Amino acid sequence: MTYIPISPKERDAMLETVGVKSLDDLFDAIPAKHRFPKLDLPKALTEMEAMQELSDIAHANENVRGDLISFLGAGMYNHYIPSAVDHMLRRGEFYTAYTPYQPEISQGTLQAIFEYQSLMSALTGMDVSNASHYDGATATAEAVSLAYAQYRGKRKKVVVSPTLHPQYREVIRTYTQGMELEVAGDDANANLESNPNDLINLVDEDTSLVIVQYPAFFGRVYDYTKLIEAVHAKGALICVVANPTALAMFKTPGDMGADIVVGDGQPLGIPMWYGGPSVGFFTTRKNMVHKMAGRLVGETVDNRGQRSYVLTLTSREQHIKRERATSNICTNQGLIALGTAVYLSLLGKSGLRQVAELCYQKAHYAAAQLSQIDGMGLCFTEPFFHEFALCVGRPVDEVNEHLLEHGILGGYDLGQDYPALKDHMLIAVTEMNSKEEIDTLVEVLSEMSHD
Repeated sequence: MTYIPISPKERDAMLETVGVKSLDDLFDAIPAKHRFPKLDLPKALTEMEAMQELSDIAHANENVRGDLISFLGAGMYNHYIPSAVDHMLRRGEFYTAYTPYQPEISQGTLQAIFEYQSLMSALTGMDVSNASHYDGATATAEAVSLAYAQYRGKRKKVVVSPTLHPQYREVIRTYTQGMELEVAGDDANANLESNPNDLINLVDEDTSLVIVQYPAFFGRVYDYTKLIEAVHAKGALICVVANPTALAMFKTPGDMGADIVVGDGQPLGIPMWYGGPSVGFFTTRKNMVHKMAGRLVGETVDNRGQRSYVLTLTSREQHIKRERATSNICTNQGLIALGTAVYLSLLGKSGLRQVAELCYQKAHYAAAQLSQIDGMGLCFTEPFFHEFALCVGRPVDEVNEHLLEHGILGGYDLGQDYPALKDHMLIAVTEMNSKEEIDTLVEVLSEMSHD
């Protein structure tokens, strides 16, 4: 941040305006003994010295853009991002835009959000999308709130698949603490070999929502059509937490009959950024749009008959008055959502499918090679997308430490969330992983297996 000092004349004008004679007078309310505490701070630096120190600190970090080969996913994925995405995000019209309550001066921002909503609706196969949430976990928790509101609080049970992302399950538990809701199925000790259709045994007349992931946390791909039909037969709703890249290749949740489709838009043109920020997409059926949290941009015409955009279906009070809000913490990730829209527009339908196919093919090549290593093997037999669970036969921390010595960022330790999967890691492969990088991973793990 740049500090631009004011002139003595400007300072004196400010002091006169607030009615004091000196800067010291501004601090009269603070007891004198507390005004200048002795702080153990280093001496002041010039701008040049400060930039050098910050640069040295930054270079101590390793990243996946040149320093490390990454096979770590579990919710954040290393995809190629066209340079035009960052260029658009840095345009002043978007970078410094204020909340678009006044449509007459916010048409650019409103149109960008509208395009994002249209793209996410098409990608998920759903009717409507809001203007986004903080991240995928938040969007999933907001789906719980929507279902609770849809049944006017009369159905107090939510069934959550044990193979939903563990962090998403934690956020759901936090959200539901004050909602008198029972969260069923959320058991890290559950039978992880079971079919998602087994969740129907947990659904009863008190159930408002069933939540599953697509692909599931371990990378497995299921067709949820039969489960969705069974859930609907019991009068409940179903939410599918989807990987947006996979939706370019597989059947959409909308085609399966899902009521709500949510997820994290990070794979769509957003860097991993050491864990965020990201964007949570939220799409649903048209009949539930009034229960949907967050902003919604609609298209209309102005008094001259020209196409225009405006926040619709909810008043401004929706966002600033607690008693009228469908959610008390949500707004929208406008800038990050714009990045997602630019990415999808650049790639188009065929380009996104090509990315998905590259992820799929490279992941299956990696799985085939890794499963041939002595003492290692795939945990599950179901079809998968670009992540798979690998048994490594020893502590994952030990394996990842060895991989890091060879410049490889290893997989996610599944044992920290699922006791039954001790010594198992979740490997993610994207279009960014070359055959040579995959072969290097196989070679290093093969050497380790013989130690």
